[in-house]
This record gives sequence, C-alpha cells and structure tokens, in this order.
Amino acid sequence: MRTLLIAAAAVIAVAGGMLVGALAASGGSSPSSASEQQRQRYADLWEIDLLEKNFHKATTRKNIDLMMSLYAPNATFTFAGTIAEGKKAIRQFWLTKSKAFLPSNRWISETPAYKVRITVNGDNGTLYFECHYLDAKTSKMEAVTAAEADVARINGRWLITNLAGASATLTP
Repeated sequence: MRTLLIAAAAVIAVAGGMLVGALAASGGSSPSSASEQQRQRYADLWEIDLLEKNFHKATTRKNIDLMMSLYAPNATFTFAGTIAEGKKAIRQFWLTKSKAFLPSNRWISETPAYKVRITVNGDNGTLYFECHYLDAKTSKMEAVTAAEADVARINGRWLITNLAGASATLTP
C-alpha cells in the first residue's frame, strides 16, 4: 500500500509539475512579449528621431543626398505654398527654393530637444520638430520654422512620407 501511495504522489507531482510548467510557459510569454514590444517601440522612436537629426545635418552641410535619403519614393512635401510630390520634385525644392541650401548662407540647423514630438503606432508614426537656423559667422538666428511629418517603416526603414512646413511653437 505504501508503494502505491508513493507512486500516486509521484504521478501527481509530475503531472502537477507539467501543468505548472505549461502554465508558466504560456503565461511567461506575455511579459517577454510585452518587454519585446517595449524594446521595439523604443527602437522605433530612436530611428524616427534619427530622421530629425539627419534632416538638420543635411541642411547644415547642404548635403542633398542625405536629405533625400530621408524621404519615401512617393513622399509629398509642402512648404510656403509649394507642394512637391515625389523625390525628384522634393530634391528640386531643396536645391532651388530653400534658403538653407543657398550657397551664400552658412547656417547651422538645430532643434531644441524638448521641442521634438514623436508618435509611433505599428509601422506608422508622426514627427514634429523645429528648425532653428543660426548664421555660423554672426551667431544670429536667421530663421525659425517647424516641420510636421508623417513617417512610415518601409522595407524595414523609417522614412518621411509627408512633410509640411509649419509655424514654430512659441511655448516650450
């Protein structure tokens, strides 16, 4: 009888362990999944923020190739009444109508970090940032504008799909 009780207890312990293990495995995936989702969200926010940083690098250095690498092939761009559709038209805007790209202007482009706003929802998001253009020689503020952009993950890379010039927010 004693052997039967020990065997029954062993079966119950093994079966209980399997049940606990199965529950832990199914329940354990949620925190890991939530943690992975959070990591992905932070990675997306970081990559979207790189669009803003590279935008300013491109305007400061007058690097049209870097600027164009930020846009999706079918992106749209609106600034001061000008609408450009597609990368070719956007490129023309930067090269012919943007004061930041004028060879005579030696402007440094920047954004106060606290004025950048980013949202992300799956493969889409938004990006708002200001453009403070300082003259490199005089340190005088030459222009202040803002950009409101729709962004999307396309082929694994975040790109601007629509960018509209906007008035800069005067509050922090």
